[in-house]
Amino acid sequence: MEIRVDDLNGSKVKKLIMDHLRSMGIHSPPESIHALNLDGLRKPEVTFWSAWEGSDLLGCGALKELDANHGEIKSMKTSSNQLRKGVSKKILQHIIDEAKQRGYNRLSLETGSMKEFVPARKLYESFGFESCKPFSTYIENKNSVFMTKEI
Repeated sequence: MEIRVDDLNGSKVKKLIMDHLRSMGIHSPPESIHALNLDGLRKPEVTFWSAWEGSDLLGCGALKELDANHGEIKSMKTSSNQLRKGVSKKILQHIIDEAKQRGYNRLSLETGSMKEFVPARKLYESFGFESCKPFSTYIENKNSVFMTKEI
């Protein structure tokens, strides 16, 4: 698996992000969708990675700088034909390693509270993320779970 910084211009990556946004729309009310669209993922404070095996897109993830010590994990998504193959674990580890290199001492994330998000929450818990109060500009929301990890 090759994980590389991506400019979000490729059709496969665009489709994966659109699938991610569509999925969020199915499982979350509009006011609780915090996924970034293509423009949001292209902002200077966000680094976006895609994971590939040859010409097959396996998944993606992003890291948003909140400040010099704190990053936020965004847009973790595995291609539907790559589920349960360890793709998300490798992308998440890549993001954690990058955050450490940048000198962050904390990584946080927001994910859904609904049953569809249980696999994501279990993944984050397996990496040592714990529930926390809303961070950055988030507010308390019954549809959101906030998690953080000191690194």
